[in-house]
Amino acid sequence: MLDDRKLDVLRAVVVDYVQSHEPVGSRALVERHRLNVSPATIRNDMAALEDEGYLTQPHTSAGRVPTDKGYRLFVDKLGAIKPLTQAEQRAITTFMQGAIDVDDVVSRTARLLALLTHQISVVQYPVPTSARIRHVEVVQLGTNRALVILIRDNGNVEQRAIECPPTTEDSITWARNWANRVVAGLSPSAAVSAMGDALDGLGPADRRQVAPLVRALADMLGASSSERVVVGGVPNLARFGVEYEAMIEPLLVAIEEQVVLLRLLGEATRDTGDVTVRIGAENPYEPLRETSVVSSAYSNGDLAALGVVGPTRMDYPSTIATVRAVSRYVSRFLGGEADGN
Repeated sequence: MLDDRKLDVLRAVVVDYVQSHEPVGSRALVERHRLNVSPATIRNDMAALEDEGYLTQPHTSAGRVPTDKGYRLFVDKLGAIKPLTQAEQRAITTFMQGAIDVDDVVSRTARLLALLTHQISVVQYPVPTSARIRHVEVVQLGTNRALVILIRDNGNVEQRAIECPPTTEDSITWARNWANRVVAGLSPSAAVSAMGDALDGLGPADRRQVAPLVRALADMLGASSSERVVVGGVPNLARFGVEYEAMIEPLLVAIEEQVVLLRLLGEATRDTGDVTVRIGAENPYEPLRETSVVSSAYSNGDLAALGVVGPTRMDYPSTIATVRAVSRYVSRFLGGEADGN
């Protein structure tokens, strides 16, 4: 068990290293922090922290830097969450205002997280398992083409172009009205079943007319967006520093192979109470053991996760506060409750 002074020293080392990106020496801690002890005492405390695995010394003559274990103790016990400034709160509200659908919300959220945290942001699409169908629109594109638009009650909008038998304005209107009578207000699984039953009651000509529409709707309703993510802030990779060069290539691979990013976010949706922080070796993807992931669940009735990925040397109090605030805002926004406060 560390005594209070050693905990204060560890906190000071983490704060200084995150700010300076340089190993921290005892004299610098005495000068910048009110520790009320001599540099020699601080050196002894830092040596003890190193012996216990909380700090490490990159070079013999250098200062110390935190280890994953040191960051973990800092996050769990030492890092008071920084409240967002009024400017940051306004930025969230302003950035998200005007979003028109779930696609727009997810895209804006990824950009916002990257902007506020200066890390790589990852936002998972909500899984549309509980959202019911609000409306189906069919727009004629040509004699044999139409656009099917599916609107869910969580704001999600999907569209699909279809090839169809020769159409007229009247036949398009009839197909649209038929689809809404059959599926409006239903869950995805119930809608697919209802369309199958409704097709059985149609004559051959009507069945041919709506068959492409039914296939498109069934495809959209059956497709899972749970494995879709949007990534923001890739240019922030340039800020990570030379000590993190080894993680850049595997992170770029992870951005391409999005299943890895989903694994990094995975635990957030199982712990919906607050922010999840995974530091270094705690990550499930070995090539990214030098990164930390700060994530949180959000919901519009369907659960998903968002978060940021960056070096273990990150400003955890600020990042945690930002991820928490954005996830709560997005949940309220998608639920129609966001009021800008």
